[in-house]
Amino acid sequence: MADKLKVTLVRSTIHRSIKQKQTIVGLGLRKLNSSAVVEDTHAVRGMIRKVQHLVAVEPAE
Repeated sequence: MADKLKVTLVRSTIHRSIKQKQTIVGLGLRKLNSSAVVEDTHAVRGMIRKVQHLVAVEPAE
């Protein structure tokens, strides 16, 4: 398993709940198609699972 993950926002947060918007910000994403490299921890995996319909995840190089 990779020790870092690249998370990309691929769907808009318009009409999403406040918690989902806060999770996106917590992952370090701001605009559509923006990417962030995050550590692969259980907390981050949980955040990704909450917004899995809005993001794309791949191992970071």
